[in-house]
Amino acid sequence: MKIFRSVPARNLVPLPRDFYDRDPRRVSRDLLGKLLVRRDGRKLRIARIVEVEAYLGRNDPAAHSFAGRTQRNAVLWGPPGFAYVYFIYGNHYCFNVSCLQDGEAGGVLFRALEPLAGIEEMARGRGLSLDDANDLRKLTSGPGRLAEAFGITRARDNGKDLTSSRSDLSIADDGTTPPRVKITPRIGITKAAERPLRFVVAGNQYVSGKKLD
Repeated sequence: MKIFRSVPARNLVPLPRDFYDRDPRRVSRDLLGKLLVRRDGRKLRIARIVEVEAYLGRNDPAAHSFAGRTQRNAVLWGPPGFAYVYFIYGNHYCFNVSCLQDGEAGGVLFRALEPLAGIEEMARGRGLSLDDANDLRKLTSGPGRLAEAFGITRARDNGKDLTSSRSDLSIADDGTTPPRVKITPRIGITKAAERPLRFVVAGNQYVSGKKLD
């Protein structure tokens, strides 16, 4: 059962840059319940953000920016509000957004979404049949799955301005009441894994792993 209502397309105004110009922990909490939007011409893929993880730059051994600025991780060093996409394990992409002021590294990893619109397009992106797509968790529960469902790749989206109304990938706020949030240690990593930097919507069935009430 979904815990959010659907949203009309006219409300899909991208979040402003100053939303991301903050500590990644604050950005993470406030991203929950917002909408990830992919525009393909007149077609839209829309999903609620229900699980994210904060990464704290030079002070975080698990962050890509921990060892310093490189060509690969340059987006994480600002300006805020840009997509950072990387390829992992040789088989899937992970989607992040840069945080903090220009020159200071920080980011948020998107781990799970609740699908709302464009289900057929998400299923095709995942290589699933429409019958399989009836189990919506298969579409966007997990960072690799959601990237596939939204057609997110490094070549297409790394460095994309998520705050621009001209961007085909953005994050919007439709005014939905902020959800109840649970905070846990991050998962799927080995460095600094004990830090409580994973933020999930309490009771949502689309989070990766077990639902947290």
